[in-house]
Amino acid sequence: MSEFILHHYPPSPVSEKIRTGFGLKALSWWSVEQNRLPDRPELFAMTGGYRRIPVLQIGADIYCDTQCIFREIEARSPDPSFFPNRSAGLPFAFSRWTDGELFDAAFRVAFAPVAENLPAAFVADRARLYIGPNADLGKEFADLPHTLAQLRPQLGWLEERLQIGHPYLLGDTPGMPDLSAWFIIWFVNERYAQADEFFLEFPMLNAWAERMAAIGHGTSMPMTPVEALDTARAANPATIEHHDPLDPQGLKPGMNATVTPTTDSGEIAVAGKIRATSRDTIALTIENPVCGQVAVHFPRVGYRVSVIE
Repeated sequence: MSEFILHHYPPSPVSEKIRTGFGLKALSWWSVEQNRLPDRPELFAMTGGYRRIPVLQIGADIYCDTQCIFREIEARSPDPSFFPNRSAGLPFAFSRWTDGELFDAAFRVAFAPVAENLPAAFVADRARLYIGPNADLGKEFADLPHTLAQLRPQLGWLEERLQIGHPYLLGDTPGMPDLSAWFIIWFVNERYAQADEFFLEFPMLNAWAERMAAIGHGTSMPMTPVEALDTARAANPATIEHHDPLDPQGLKPGMNATVTPTTDSGEIAVAGKIRATSRDTIALTIENPVCGQVAVHFPRVGYRVSVIE
């Protein structure tokens, strides 16, 4: 029985990174389909209100953000590696570009032309999440030629990398950089009506995308949100208390703290007691009568930790 439980929904581009990551490692996993819009009551009980998708659950340990998710999957199933050719570390730096400026452009290209045809609540939610509180997709549609002009050379960088003759970005084996770029190409192809024409000038990238799609998603098995909640309630967090003596904020287990994304996306701060800290991650213990005690894991990069006095 698989220990991996992924909370996601099929059209989620960020989830596609992890689904294809399961395929790369030929893993089995439990698939919990969540609502595309909040409210997600069972998941929110386990995350302390963190609303981004995907979320990885392993028993009573909850991993938020793909930075944490990639690290945990790799730790538990290291072969084949997300970091081929001794590339550990570099893929996370690469992902700051793909998750940042590259995804920002892809989101505008995917959503702006069709915003009028989508539910208003869905458009408003995603626009605030990915663009900010003053998002206006009508203006973004008018500015689409500029956005395409920004996206095009960035895709050209990937095309140039693939032109050196290897099938994947780091050589002969796919890894986390491929997954980090793949979800962008998948997203634009799925949503942008002129994607076929737009991608014509990138033959190497198109061939690479076909190889990435062929990886698949491993073997998924359905699980309901209630069953996932029951799994957490029946377990105890496996994360042991850990103190990073070099932590610049002086964070220590037992401190009350909040974690929130550093972007102005209107998300609530997740509150709990610090359980473990490291250079890369922080875990909060959250007590909830609905799911019991859980350990919720966040990356340090892209998130602000604030101690509650």
